[in-house]
Amino acid sequence: MSPQDIVLKRWGKMLLGIFFSLIFFGLIFFVTFASFLVDKNMNAVEPHEEYYVTARAESLHKNMIIMDWHSDTLLWDRSLLTRNDYGHVDMPRLMEGNVSFQMFTTVTKSPSGQNLHENSDASDRITPLIIAQLWPPKTWNSLLERALYQAKKLSQFAEASDGEIVFIKNRRQFTKVLEARSRGKAILGALLGTEGAHTLEGKLSNIDKMYKAGFRMMGITHFFDNELGGSLHGTKKGGLTKFGHKAVRRMIRKNMIIDLAHASEAVVRDVLAIPDAAVVVSHTGLRGTCDSPRNLPDDLIKQIAAKGGIIGIGFWDKAVCDVSPIGIAKTILYGIELVGADHIALGSDWDGTITAAITPDELQIITQILMTAGVPAADISKIMGMNSVNFLMQNLPD
Repeated sequence: MSPQDIVLKRWGKMLLGIFFSLIFFGLIFFVTFASFLVDKNMNAVEPHEEYYVTARAESLHKNMIIMDWHSDTLLWDRSLLTRNDYGHVDMPRLMEGNVSFQMFTTVTKSPSGQNLHENSDASDRITPLIIAQLWPPKTWNSLLERALYQAKKLSQFAEASDGEIVFIKNRRQFTKVLEARSRGKAILGALLGTEGAHTLEGKLSNIDKMYKAGFRMMGITHFFDNELGGSLHGTKKGGLTKFGHKAVRRMIRKNMIIDLAHASEAVVRDVLAIPDAAVVVSHTGLRGTCDSPRNLPDDLIKQIAAKGGIIGIGFWDKAVCDVSPIGIAKTILYGIELVGADHIALGSDWDGTITAAITPDELQIITQILMTAGVPAADISKIMGMNSVNFLMQNLPD
């Protein structure tokens, strides 16, 4: 081989290496930037002027315990510890809104063409998202691993927070956060739930794995029917299956909360018929103010309340029809009229691919509107958090 051929061969190898390096780093840049754009666009905040809150309402708000029952923040590739200029939930904004407890929920599967009327389980738009966010390969084909990975993320955020986030798994930890808050400490109690029990992958033993990872609330279904039963938005909308009955009873034995959000009406009735089930609807609207297929009928909401359940009022259009603070408050006021102030709570669905008009740092406006509407301060306190505190004190494991 001539010296000229050797030089050309070396240049060829070098150019080929540069070419593949550019493809590799270009791909990394693309998937990272793409997931950022998806997050920013799908978890948008409606443009609005700063909400006006009186000193009286601000004072009441600062002296309350506040809890939200539903946020999908763990699905997204951003830090919970630092303030972000997109999305809905992070620690700085939670503290500015005086949020004491946040239920973080794990999304593991969502159908393509997702709608409120009928979805099958044949497709999944979460898989491309988690691959783009470079989640571990074991999560790519396992719904259980996706849930466990999000539990690990929450645990890591708590460990890195220098004590400002407590991953709550029992009543003792819950009580300690309450005591710390009463002393004025800026601390967040983080709880973990899952959006749909398809994460069990048809195995009762996976309830134990999820419990060990810190899950204390489990939804039955999400946007499609699964092994446990029908979804409000599924193809059959049936009741609990034989496996579903066994799974719910196992959850009850482990003092796990049953989330009826997205469950079919038949599943809701079946769960309510099971003794000792601690039930919530973590994020919903009410048919009486928003006649949407996303919302359960008022008679079922009454039955859930009669069983001692909590109704978390959502902050997005398909739940409340009007996402403005006044629209959200209108649904809360209707809920008070429907089931009483002792059963209404907050269930935002922040970071759940919704456009919100309120982020956690702006929750004071809900306090303001309820106060202006003449709701007694004691009832406002119940709705904003004390109903949730009382429910969790009764139902968290020792």
